[in-house]
Amino acid sequence: MQINSYIEYTFTVSPLQPATDILIAQLGEIGFESFVETEDGALAYIQKDDWSDDMLSSVQILSNPNFEIDYNIAEIEQENWNATWEQNFAPIQVGDACVVRAPFHEKPKVTYDIVIEPKMSFGTGHHETTYMMMQHILNHDFTGKSVLDMGSGTGVLAILAAMKGAAPVEAIDIDNWCYINAMENVERNQHPEIKVFEGDASLLEGKKFDVIIANINRNILLEDIPTYAKCLNSKGLLFLSGFYQEDMEIISDKCKEVGLEFVSNIENNKWVAVKFQTLN
Repeated sequence: MQINSYIEYTFTVSPLQPATDILIAQLGEIGFESFVETEDGALAYIQKDDWSDDMLSSVQILSNPNFEIDYNIAEIEQENWNATWEQNFAPIQVGDACVVRAPFHEKPKVTYDIVIEPKMSFGTGHHETTYMMMQHILNHDFTGKSVLDMGSGTGVLAILAAMKGAAPVEAIDIDNWCYINAMENVERNQHPEIKVFEGDASLLEGKKFDVIIANINRNILLEDIPTYAKCLNSKGLLFLSGFYQEDMEIISDKCKEVGLEFVSNIENNKWVAVKFQTLN
């Protein structure tokens, strides 16, 4: 496998919120792949091959007079990511039953102990969207359900679904590094029954699931929701996140167009995670 260099942006943000979340969302829309929230802002990563020195010109929040945002740029190798991550990563507890931690953290006494090494992948539970999606999974009976984790990143949501009894479980991500990382984390958590694939929604042709989980940005969700709807079994559930409260209407309208009914949602710091169900 070819090891690509990454460009690391170190952002300092004042005031910290909601500017940091908005910044991360807008960077994700232009191709940044991974983020680590820090005490005074965020670290953001993009492959050097996808980077240009003027790409931040489209990031609207950088010109917002209500926030002061500064940044520095450095080039790193992928193999240096773990060292960067370990400096900023703390275990995440979701409810009383679930912890997401690194291999170097002490093993907790919980029902669902998920061990993740994210490398350059998104999904440690630190971000509100991942955390809320885990809340949805914990609050739902996954026993014997066929599940798809779309835009799986580290594979953490697929792993939690499998721990809750889902089978079969598939995880798909378009990024090669995420694909490899998810396979590593699946093995690390001893759930080899989870099948991991590299690709996009075109891989879903002819497949059916009881539950689809998609934590992706708004534009991709709007494009792929019709495909998700076709892939859901009767009374199938669709969990969506990766967008803000202000996007709820357009997401809900798209779901309604394709026969999906709103059930419930969770909100956290202006981010939303929504549950829909097929009408038949």
